[in-house]
Amino acid sequence: LVIGGQTLLVEIADTEATRTKGLMFRKSLKDTEGMLFIFDQEEELSFWMKNTFIPLSIGYFNKSKKLIDIQDMAPVASEMQTDLPSYPSKEPAMYALEVPKGWFKKNKVHLGAVFRLE
Repeated sequence: LVIGGQTLLVEIADTEATRTKGLMFRKSLKDTEGMLFIFDQEEELSFWMKNTFIPLSIGYFNKSKKLIDIQDMAPVASEMQTDLPSYPSKEPAMYALEVPKGWFKKNKVHLGAVFRLE
């Protein structure tokens, strides 16, 4: 995936099963890696960090692949944690990109940026 002059090696989550599992139980994520969630249509998306131990940032993109929202997400303290916050998109989105926390800011990727898959 290429966005804002940056290239990321992304895993694609485009089925119910892969979207549900996401980055659960991972111990690390390199600065050059991420996971791209692809949905069938634009809708309000909402993510949470169940069983996710890596601090992440999430970027929501509309059907034109334009970045419309960025949020930082806190990792869980343990698998037993049940009081998980949710991180809803500010408007309808079709794609969500999870990357290491602070990646968008560090790489100067701002709202309005458009990604492409290569």
